[in-house]
Amino acid sequence: MVVVVVAVITITSSGDVMVVDRLVEETTSDGETSLGRGFLQRLSYSLGSCFFAFQDLSLPNGTPVDTSSPASSSSLLNRLQLDDDLDGETRDLFVTVDDPKKHVCTMETYITYRVTTKTTRAEFDLPEYSVRRRYQDFDWLRNKLEESQPTHLIPPLPEKFVMKGVVDRFSEEFVETRRKALDKFLKRIADHPVLSFNEHFNVFLTAKDLNAYKKQGMALLSKMGESVKYVTGGYKLRSRPLEFAAMGEYLDIFALKLGTIDRIAQRIIKEQLEYLVELREYGPVYSTWGGLEVELGEPLEGVSACIGNCCTALEELSEDMTEDFLPVLREYILYSESMKNVLKKRDQVQAEYEAKLEAVALKKEDRPKVPTDVEKCQDRVECFNADLKADMERWQNSKRQDFRQLLMGMADKNIQYYEKCLTAWESIIPLLQDKPETK
Repeated sequence: MVVVVVAVITITSSGDVMVVDRLVEETTSDGETSLGRGFLQRLSYSLGSCFFAFQDLSLPNGTPVDTSSPASSSSLLNRLQLDDDLDGETRDLFVTVDDPKKHVCTMETYITYRVTTKTTRAEFDLPEYSVRRRYQDFDWLRNKLEESQPTHLIPPLPEKFVMKGVVDRFSEEFVETRRKALDKFLKRIADHPVLSFNEHFNVFLTAKDLNAYKKQGMALLSKMGESVKYVTGGYKLRSRPLEFAAMGEYLDIFALKLGTIDRIAQRIIKEQLEYLVELREYGPVYSTWGGLEVELGEPLEGVSACIGNCCTALEELSEDMTEDFLPVLREYILYSESMKNVLKKRDQVQAEYEAKLEAVALKKEDRPKVPTDVEKCQDRVECFNADLKADMERWQNSKRQDFRQLLMGMADKNIQYYEKCLTAWESIIPLLQDKPETK
């Protein structure tokens, strides 16, 4: 048995060596077992983080670090064939959420979902798992990921309370919408090169009884989680670096625009449903009228049937907007809030670092030595910067793909709706045309 250890390091501005990541992989001595995809994925992500950290660094002697190659961390991922756009053959962890079931107990009623996992990773004892989880279990997982991976963007969960326009949270439509959102939540974590290896995620996917782990509280926090746990808003940041200021401004505008689209879309759907109610009352009137008019009976029945077909097409369009369009908008509004929270944590660590530097500068010494805690704080800032940039890039790629699919789907559904309405109205034209009078 051969143990392969790779340490990814960077040089801090103070000249010290900082270990960004330490990866361990076991392989047989005869070479039959190669390095796993998970190992390469974590290695590529760590190298990408190093690139982001090096962008603004200089060596102790003032010489700037050359960052001309690679051009970006994504090029590293592409070299290792781990890009998100590749098919499932390069992935080794697949998670699905399905089979919702309603449980009625004395004290409460709730829904559980089946979480199925298939993997070839060495961290898992079995190749396949199937467990049942309820919403509060997903919420526990997200909280644990935020605690143990504070420098990373954690995907959002669907809102706990009933969504607008849905009265019954146990209705089939609501449960299915939530199932899709929970499935996407786990898939985003499973595709992340760091979060997917988190021990809490492993427990969530494999443990039959999750309650035992919930009682452990903060015992499983990672070292990074502990290092920023005590950071509060007591320090005031002088100013964000330009790139993070631009990032924060973009997130604010993005959330504002999506919120406006969400409100207008909901109003459109509401008006469509009101129009649908009128159409359903409108069509039968022509049918009743046709019973009184012998010569106009057939055309009037045709108009009634046409309006009925238009009702069906409009109902399908409204359902598609409610089930497919609105949830994606809401997810990305929550996503932007999650990203802004990570940005605030980064600001807090930077503010703490600036405050400690000022405290050192006030000491009346000829050559004050930078304390170790200041250097550690600087390392945390650099780690935050690297992880935040890498996750922002991943998020932007995912956003482009999701919205391209969303808008194409919306265009296709609207085209189908108008084509069905056009076909319905064209079908009654022959009934309305003048026929030759019989003598």
